[in-house]
Amino acid sequence: MKSGGRDSGRSRERILDAATEEFARHGLGGARVDRIAAGAGANKRMLYYYYGNKEELFLAVLESAYARIRAAERELRLADLAPEAAIRRLVTFTWDYYLAQPEFLTLLSTENLHEARHLKRSKQIAALHWPFVATIREVLRRGVADGKFRRGVDPVQLYISIAGLGYFYLGNRHTLSTIFRRSLLAPRYKAERLRHMIELVLGYLRK
Repeated sequence: MKSGGRDSGRSRERILDAATEEFARHGLGGARVDRIAAGAGANKRMLYYYYGNKEELFLAVLESAYARIRAAERELRLADLAPEAAIRRLVTFTWDYYLAQPEFLTLLSTENLHEARHLKRSKQIAALHWPFVATIREVLRRGVADGKFRRGVDPVQLYISIAGLGYFYLGNRHTLSTIFRRSLLAPRYKAERLRHMIELVLGYLRK
């Protein structure tokens, strides 16, 4: 029984991994269940058994992608750091994560094209996000109490800004590289961007 449960879990994980790659490469409309099944070493029947249809599988991929980044953020242990160090670590982590997991940004772009119609049906998304918002709120509260941060900063707006600083840069790297005639993913410019983001966010927060 336990072995069957482990096998089932591994099968679902392989399907999610293959589906993540397929959706990131081809989008929702261009993704093919045949390719996902082949990439997972499964058959379409098993895929439909676990996830129902392509739309439900895409939602599962989104939920899994969000669960992974939220789990990684919990490992930052921001509550154990001084407020400025916590914000510095959060900005750095978010940037590094986007660089290491480009499919995450592609999946988000795809879901935004569909006006979040899949996430609106999710029963997990809010539960994944609010504890992290609470952590940022506590970091801000400590920064205010220490006399380091100004009052009245909305933790949701702050996180959107941190995410947006990296998301826009990377999501538009091809056009921006062409317009400004610099390779934005060259090590020099990636390091420069991270320094700029940290200084920008801390400059906004400082009292």
